[in-house]
Amino acid sequence: MPIAPITGRLRKRLWLDLTVGLGLGISSAYAYWYGVHLKAVQKQEEFYFKLERARAQSQ
Repeated sequence: MPIAPITGRLRKRLWLDLTVGLGLGISSAYAYWYGVHLKAVQKQEEFYFKLERARAQSQ
């Protein structure tokens, strides 16, 4: 007794996998950008601003 082929299952699963993968990827990229990257850049800018201010005061 042969098993009937499953048709259309791959196509439905593919769209689900693509949308979930893209959604999670984009949301994690936004979380990294606003949660980690921008804070690190702000900290770096504050350091260079302090350094420049100290250099200007010493002259």
